[in-house]
Amino acid sequence: MKVIDVYAQYFAGECVYNEVPRHGASVKLTATSDAGEVSYEVSVSFFPHNDPEDFAVSYDACAAREIYRDKGRRSKKREAEFLENLRAEADAVAAELGGTIDWSQPLIEARWG
Repeated sequence: MKVIDVYAQYFAGECVYNEVPRHGASVKLTATSDAGEVSYEVSVSFFPHNDPEDFAVSYDACAAREIYRDKGRRSKKREAEFLENLRAEADAVAAELGGTIDWSQPLIEARWG
């Protein structure tokens, strides 16, 4: 099984989860391929980010949504389409956790896989 983060980036965000305020959000588009089948999911994880050096991601405020599953393999064209809709999908996942992502405030540069 191959698991690849197609896209990953941290943004400012707001969420209170398990009574802990979170001020950062990790957003990912992940591809998983195995035995001729490929799937993609969007995940969001909120973390405390109490100072500019605090990137200790906690995994209790995390949710994911599978956006695609089918026979085949990774496709750059398909991934480009998913990236166009990434913000809307990530906002929906963040809302499930009771949080919001501030897309205008990236905390790190995007990482591409």
